Amino acid sequence: MIEALRTPDERFRNLPGYGFAPHYLEHPNGLRMHYVDEHPFAAKTFLCLHGQPTWSYLYRRMIPVFAAAGHRVVAPDLFGFGKSDKPKNDAVYTFDFHRDSLLQFIHALDLQNIVLVCQDWGGLLGLTLPMAMRERFSGLLAMNTTLGTGDRPLSRGFIDWRAWNDRNPDMAIAKLMQRACPHLSDAEAAAYEAPYPDVSHKGGVRRFPNLVPDGEHAEGAALSRKARDFWQDAWTGRSFMAVGMADPVLGAPVMRELHGMIRGCPAPLELAEAGHFVQEWGERIAREALAAGL
Repeated sequence: MIEALRTPDERFRNLPGYGFAPHYLEHPNGLRMHYVDEHPFAAKTFLCLHGQPTWSYLYRRMIPVFAAAGHRVVAPDLFGFGKSDKPKNDAVYTFDFHRDSLLQFIHALDLQNIVLVCQDWGGLLGLTLPMAMRERFSGLLAMNTTLGTGDRPLSRGFIDWRAWNDRNPDMAIAKLMQRACPHLSDAEAAAYEAPYPDVSHKGGVRRFPNLVPDGEHAEGAALSRKARDFWQDAWTGRSFMAVGMADPVLGAPVMRELHGMIRGCPAPLELAEAGHFVQEWGERIAREALAAGL
């Protein structure tokens, strides 16, 4: 069993806009994964995957739109994030560890007719999932993300972000989110910090930038290249893309490249004012994705 920390429940009380009931799944490794599960008996499931340093709180503006349209919405917290358990040993956090936990999660909940909703690491991991379970996925909503294929140079914006992350192992997450999303209230920004009482809880946050495959033989790179082939050649579902154009890390250039990898993807919705955490402008994205038939 993996030794882990668990954030006290009282830190999650009265978070603005996040009144969703908690659900938990015990994994075979002994870790408990938290997830939101709204409208659980609907035929279509919007599976919302977050990135770093966020958690399912990032989807609070989109979940109600999908649920109001009659769909199931499932938003897990990756291990090390949100209300999920946080392994104490930073070495536990690997590309395969996170990907395998998501595959197990989907199987355990027996999710079907899935629309993959992903951003940042939610895409780096999530975009590798459908090829392993094609019959379960029917749609894609991609936002400010990429595939870590290891055969393309990393962007200067990402390299700078990784270096900053490494210099700040006790990242001030609330301040970061408020700088990136100036319209956030102090309480909303603080909600992003809620899962992390101290630096010992931030192993997942610290590790993610250094897990991005940066060479052809890096962990996850070969899987990501197979995923690229899948999206280019085998994907037959519906797709929608939204781009936060003010993102210096995974913005327009990166998203143009990803757009070219996804078979049949229509022209993206571009949000000039939105940055990397584009879900903070997500109500419009959710409504337009549904209107487009996702």
